[in-house]
Amino acid sequence: PAAPVADRALHTRFFRLAETDPGRTAVVRTTGDTLTYGELARAARRIAALLHDHGVREGDTVAVTLPKGDRQITAVLGILAAGAAYAPVGVEQPAVRRQRIHAVAGASAVLTDRDHAHLCEAASQAPVVLVDDAAGLRPAPVVRPDPGLAAYVLFTSGSTGRPKAVEVSHRAVVNTVEAMEAQLGLGPADRTLAISALDFDLATWDVFTPLSLGGQVVTVGQEHRRDAHHWARLVRTHGVTLVQCVPALLDLLMAAGEDEGLGDSLRMVLLGGDWIGLDQPRRLRALVPGCRFVALGGMTEAAVHSTVFEVEETDPAWKSVPYGVPLRNMRARVVDGRGRDCPDLVPGELWIGGPGVASGYRGDPGRTAERFVDHDGERWYRSGDLARYRPDGVLEFLGRADHQVKIGGHRIELGEVESALEDDPAVLHAVATVLDTPVRHLAAAVSAPAGAPAPDEIR
Repeated sequence: PAAPVADRALHTRFFRLAETDPGRTAVVRTTGDTLTYGELARAARRIAALLHDHGVREGDTVAVTLPKGDRQITAVLGILAAGAAYAPVGVEQPAVRRQRIHAVAGASAVLTDRDHAHLCEAASQAPVVLVDDAAGLRPAPVVRPDPGLAAYVLFTSGSTGRPKAVEVSHRAVVNTVEAMEAQLGLGPADRTLAISALDFDLATWDVFTPLSLGGQVVTVGQEHRRDAHHWARLVRTHGVTLVQCVPALLDLLMAAGEDEGLGDSLRMVLLGGDWIGLDQPRRLRALVPGCRFVALGGMTEAAVHSTVFEVEETDPAWKSVPYGVPLRNMRARVVDGRGRDCPDLVPGELWIGGPGVASGYRGDPGRTAERFVDHDGERWYRSGDLARYRPDGVLEFLGRADHQVKIGGHRIELGEVESALEDDPAVLHAVATVLDTPVRHLAAAVSAPAGAPAPDEIR
């Protein structure tokens, strides 16, 4: 059903809650202690003051490189409070890719800590700002920018070896947050587990959905980012109600839960980013009876999620869990090679429309024009996904129409891997592929001159 498109910034509701209910718990740290809405807001506003002191203004972009944990949340709220967009760059990114991301983002500053400042100084011409220096500053007023401006810039894989910078407006991501709030019945009693890395778009939902509703975020530290037994303990100990992740991470969490249990607080699991195993709903409910299982379809270019499908019973005829129906205010087309709508059950390219569609690719008008198109007076994103409509109006995902692959929920252009390998002077040519055993992973074949380095060195 259609609803008015929210005309507010992504951080507006959080800072309003911080004023009206400052003592309410906002974040559970990895150490087990907590931050209230008031404490988190003051810390974020000090970071905004620090950024203003370094020349950051409304409409700018700030790169952020911090390890997983509560300081990432404080940092992005501070960047938004300064009126800027955040561009997350993981602490584990390779140096060359980090440099390319900073260049494409056009960052006015880079926000980091002392332990990672050397990575940022080597990658960027912009001033490097340390979050620690915000302590003691007078909190700055919160800037509420035009909702059409970018809230964040996330980088996906590009076939040329140049990362694609997806620019997502406040209006687009607020539409996703509020559509899911209404459709799934989310509220102030909900607690999310922040499993996803900040430079993966699922993290946006993990942070901003609960903090827009008066809920809480339970953080996962950098040292536990791959420790599913630790995640299971957090779910049990802190009463986590919502877990959103890619299917592979749910498998890890359920395996840990089979050893130690997941408690009884978890009421909903939301899965996106990859094929969903047909056995997962049954296995989850064996661990947590009555837990809702929700499949989400989407892409970074459409503000995280675009479609939803709640699984009550799996159908033996399914090959995978269906993509679902568009979220509120969003639309979907299945299109043939001439741009015409395909009949039911006929495969075609999936186009996504509505207020959640991203602004485009920063610094790449050619690719933006290719992927973001106008049709019948509306703007659509051509996803490159193959899909078909069932007669009941539910979309089924069928795979990719191009050379992208998905591993652990991340869309990867094989051409980017090949380009990176061929940057090595010891490699003449490279061909990348995906192998599915023992687990789905990237592999590559290279040709090299005589006396070339051993495979481990190329790897």
